[in-house]
Amino acid sequence: MPSIQTDLPVALSIAGSDSGAGAGIQADLLTFAANGVYGTTAITCLTAQNPLGVSGVQATAPAFVLEQCRQVAVHYRPKALKTGMLLNVEIVEAVAAFIAEAKIPAVVDPVMVASSGATLLSAEAVSAVRRQLLPLAAVVTPNLDEATILLGRKALGGKHGPAEALELARLFGVPFLVKGGHAEGDALVDALAWPDGRTLTLTAQRIPGIDTHGSGCTLSAAITAHLARGETLAQAVQSAHAYLQNGMKNCMQVVGLKHIKH
Repeated sequence: MPSIQTDLPVALSIAGSDSGAGAGIQADLLTFAANGVYGTTAITCLTAQNPLGVSGVQATAPAFVLEQCRQVAVHYRPKALKTGMLLNVEIVEAVAAFIAEAKIPAVVDPVMVASSGATLLSAEAVSAVRRQLLPLAAVVTPNLDEATILLGRKALGGKHGPAEALELARLFGVPFLVKGGHAEGDALVDALAWPDGRTLTLTAQRIPGIDTHGSGCTLSAAITAHLARGETLAQAVQSAHAYLQNGMKNCMQVVGLKHIKH
C-alpha cells in the first residue's frame, strides 16, 4: 500500500487501459510520477493491444466509471484530472456529469481518431463530447484529425495552428491546445489559444525514427500534472511540451520491441 506524502499533489486519469503500456492509463501514470504527482485512475475500457495493433476492446459500465471517479475524489481530492479514451456516449455523459459535480480542472484529450485514421467514437458520442464535455474543460488538446472533426473542415496546423486554436477556443468557450504533430513537414507547431484572443505558440523539430504512439496521452498527462502542482495553464503547457520533447529526444528502447519488424 503506497505511503502518500501530504504535500504530494494528486492527479486523476479517466481513460482506457493500454495492455502494451505505450498509451492510455499506463502512460498517464508514468507521466504523473515523472512530473512529481501521485496518479489515480478511473478506467473506461480495457484494450488488448501491442504496438502492431488492437485486437479487442471491452467497455466499463458507465456507472462504474462514475463510481471510480467519485471514490478517488472523496479520498484523494485530486487537484487536476485528464480524460482520454471514453469510447461511447454513455461514458462521455457519466464523465461530464462527474466533472460538473466535482469541479476539478479537467484536461480533455478528445480521443476520436486513431493514428491509423480509424474512428474511435460514434457520431452520437462525438456530439456528446461537443455539447457536454468540452465546455467543462480547463483546456482541450486535439490533434489535427480531431481538430478537423471539431472545426467541420480540414485543420492544417503549422502557420495556421494559432488561428485554428483560437477559432475552437471561441467556439467552445474554453482554451484549446491544437497539437501539430500530424502536420506535414519537420517544423512542428503546437498552438494554445484562449477565448479572449490570447495565443501561445510552441515549436519543435520532428524527430525521425521514433515511435510516437502515446505522445498525445503523455502531453495531456504532463499538462494535468503541472496544473495539479499549481502552475498556470500557460506554464503547465510549456512544462509539458518541454517534458515530451526531452522524452522523445532521449527515448529508451524496450528490449522486446527490437525484434518487431515494421
